[in-house]
Amino acid sequence: MVQAIIDIEDNTNRVLNIVKAKFGLKDKSEAINTMAKQYEESILEPELRPEYVEKAKKIMRQKKIHVGSVENLRKRLNL
Repeated sequence: MVQAIIDIEDNTNRVLNIVKAKFGLKDKSEAINTMAKQYEESILEPELRPEYVEKAKKIMRQKKIHVGSVENLRKRLNL
């Protein structure tokens, strides 16, 4: 475990208190950990998540469609 002394703004302190109360946490350290975990799950690049890797593998196994040129693609899409 890493310990740190940090300076936070008043608004950030309020947000930490809200997170702490909402999740029934015992201190702001747990609130920061909870926020970091939620950030990781929703914001970080999707290739880090296992479900994204599985989805990409499934797409890669699909039959490929040869289009040729941009003009042929436009014809296929009726553009």
